Amino acid sequence: MQRLQVLKDTFFGLSAVQQQQLLIGSAVAAGGIMAYIVYKRKKTRTIPLGDGWWGVGEKTLSEDQKIYPFQVETSDKEIEDLYERIDRTRYADPLEDGKFHYGFNSTYLKKVVSYWRHEFDWKKQVAVLNKYPHFKTKIEGLDVHFIHVRPPHRENQKVLPIMIVHGWPGSFYEFYKILPLLTQSRDGVVFEVICPSIPGYGFSEASHKQGFNSLAAARIFLKLMERLGFSQFYLQGGDWGSLITTNMAQMKPQCVNGLHLNMCMSNSGFKVLLSLLIGPYLPFLVGLSREDVRRLFPFFEKNVFEMLRESGYFHIQATKPDTAGCGVNDSPVGLAAWILEKFSSWADMKNRDLEDGGLERKFSLDDLLTNVMIYWTTGSITSSMRFYKENLGSNLNNRVDFKTEIFVPTGFAAFPNELMYCPKSWAQIRYRNLQSYTFMPRGGHFAAFEEPQLLADDLFNFVKKVEKS
Repeated sequence: MQRLQVLKDTFFGLSAVQQQQLLIGSAVAAGGIMAYIVYKRKKTRTIPLGDGWWGVGEKTLSEDQKIYPFQVETSDKEIEDLYERIDRTRYADPLEDGKFHYGFNSTYLKKVVSYWRHEFDWKKQVAVLNKYPHFKTKIEGLDVHFIHVRPPHRENQKVLPIMIVHGWPGSFYEFYKILPLLTQSRDGVVFEVICPSIPGYGFSEASHKQGFNSLAAARIFLKLMERLGFSQFYLQGGDWGSLITTNMAQMKPQCVNGLHLNMCMSNSGFKVLLSLLIGPYLPFLVGLSREDVRRLFPFFEKNVFEMLRESGYFHIQATKPDTAGCGVNDSPVGLAAWILEKFSSWADMKNRDLEDGGLERKFSLDDLLTNVMIYWTTGSITSSMRFYKENLGSNLNNRVDFKTEIFVPTGFAAFPNELMYCPKSWAQIRYRNLQSYTFMPRGGHFAAFEEPQLLADDLFNFVKKVEKS
């Protein structure tokens, strides 16, 4: 207090001109400090693009940058091999009343496999896959597969390029039901869709070297968009796709008009901790809505214990993917059980209480088995599982992308049965330009596969909002 009084007396002891000069100087200094803070924040808006080589051997001096048409193919020999392996399957008996609590119930598994063996028509589904144009191009030593769907030409419509990215254990096929919705004009707006396969998934070549993570995938997909001639575009993703597209927006925000997600990973910190402590009692004080409270609490039951019950695969794939991969890459029935169990519980955790896992409530067996066949025929299950190891082999919070905020316009569709719930106030910690946040009425983890109309509606609404701003 004594020091403040001295400063006060000194200030008022100055002449009017001296006081004015001091105030102007102080304002300039404060402005300089603020400008420096803004400058520093701007400097952290991007993460390094970097470069990589994931092909066999040493990096070549030049790379073929041509884009080649590609078609999914099959053969009688491939199908016969599948049938022989299915016929030799040795099943374990399920526990009485075990339902899906111990994993994929083998009683129902036999029914799925019987359909696969006797009714599922892979040749017919290959024709379905080839409904849209497929391509491959070499990037960083890898053959990268993608589908490229252009909308029908119409006058007076605005065509917006968008890349949509899948996750695990999905594939590009997840988006086949939403593609017709996105390429149909709405109020003069329509999408031109690029849908790649993550390297190591399906028809995209797997990395031959260690370290291929979401940052590498993001850089490759940015190079793909550049190769296709797109300097500005939208992005959409869930599961690993949400992290990859987020990384793309961090690397080249000037190219990303908008980022739409249906899965969001928020940073932990004091604000989140405060929300957990106060949220159940006084949610409005910590930026939570009533719907947030309903979806988030009791927190430990819904977001800790539930995740522990569902994350056994996660720990295996993040530590020893090749060990588990030996089994599921050799046995088609083992592969189907490993993959399809996720389409049961991740669509709705309550499906674990059902004898059939509720699989056919949201999906057809043809669609589910087509996704399985993409993994089976390409032998890509092990390399797809390695993506967990490469991303989670070290602490994610120490990675540059998790220390960098995202400033591109962002929209989030919060589906009620998603594995992890992220309130709007938490999402805004990382995504600093959150322009839309929608509580979706139904649906789970595989949004485009389960509820294509709902996801398409939210995506269009978000993009229209961004285009108007």
